[in-house]
Amino acid sequence: MPLVETAKRNRIVKKAAALLLALLLILRLPAAAEPQPEEDDLHALLEKSLSVVEIDKEIVRIQEQKNQLAARMEDADRQLRLQERQISDKQDEAGSVLRAYYMGERDFLLSALISFDSLPDLFQMLDYVELLFSHDKHTLKAYVEQYRKVKDGYKQLESRRQELTLIEQQLQTQRERVLLLEQQLDEQLAGRSDADKLRLLMKELTSFWESVGIDEVKQYFQALSKAMQKLPSWIQDNKQLLQIDGFQYTITVPENDINVFLQEQNEIFKHFSFEFSEGAVMAQGQRDNMEIRITGHYTIVNEPKNAILFHVDELIFNGFTLPDTTRQALEREFDLGFYPDLIVSFLKAKSVEMKDGKLVIELSLKL
Repeated sequence: MPLVETAKRNRIVKKAAALLLALLLILRLPAAAEPQPEEDDLHALLEKSLSVVEIDKEIVRIQEQKNQLAARMEDADRQLRLQERQISDKQDEAGSVLRAYYMGERDFLLSALISFDSLPDLFQMLDYVELLFSHDKHTLKAYVEQYRKVKDGYKQLESRRQELTLIEQQLQTQRERVLLLEQQLDEQLAGRSDADKLRLLMKELTSFWESVGIDEVKQYFQALSKAMQKLPSWIQDNKQLLQIDGFQYTITVPENDINVFLQEQNEIFKHFSFEFSEGAVMAQGQRDNMEIRITGHYTIVNEPKNAILFHVDELIFNGFTLPDTTRQALEREFDLGFYPDLIVSFLKAKSVEMKDGKLVIELSLKL
């Protein structure tokens, strides 16, 4: 292992040890006027404090998304106002053309065409008529295209307004969650003689999570994402995993096989293992005093293309359950999906289930 990586690991171990020592000191404090919190109560306090930090990150993300959308809407509004001014000119031109036909101002062309004195005069008149009609057609077409462009612009703007409303609702929801958690923490800490020490422990946990914990989790997710990209070719190389019965194709991957595959992809999985139970996938591992457990499930989607996507239902770090916002952020950042058409191009996923220590995927022909 490179020296830089070794040094990083040593720092991680020291921080983990320091956090564990601080926890033990809190648990061994002498009895105060009121009963000391039980271990479960302390765990709940720390978990809430960690959730506040993580949900705050989601609030920042949503706020940035809101700001970006508002900026795009402002730019779109300016473009629409400019287009409205342009369409006003086109409208006047188109109106003049239509009035000319409606009022009979183009009738002289018909008279000229039927009263020619020679073929050269006729051909010259035809060229003139073609040029005039072409200009009229271009004027009307330009107006119609500009009108449609403005109309589509307003539709897009309205769609963005609805999106902005949804984002504002999400922002409000997350803010209310944080306020509620903070209120609960304040109420639970109010009047405690060890409140300052508990707050210090919360701060230490937060610092540990943000400095090394989240990076450790992301290393596993990144390694899983890269491994899943190679899973289709691995299945192709292991024909025993694919069964064919007429037009029915079934992929059966035992958990032992998937663990061997993962260990071949990255040494990080030497400390990590997958389990397939009824309807769920559980992956867990531990190294350098950091333990991670991921529970999730697969679903099939057909848009934008057929895929088997992994959803994180629960994420636990060193015994602390992370909030849904953290799980969703990791799902957005790392693709843990599986794409059947990379095995055989004419196949699509029909069903997926986990049972008896196996991942079973049924495939069918694309129609």
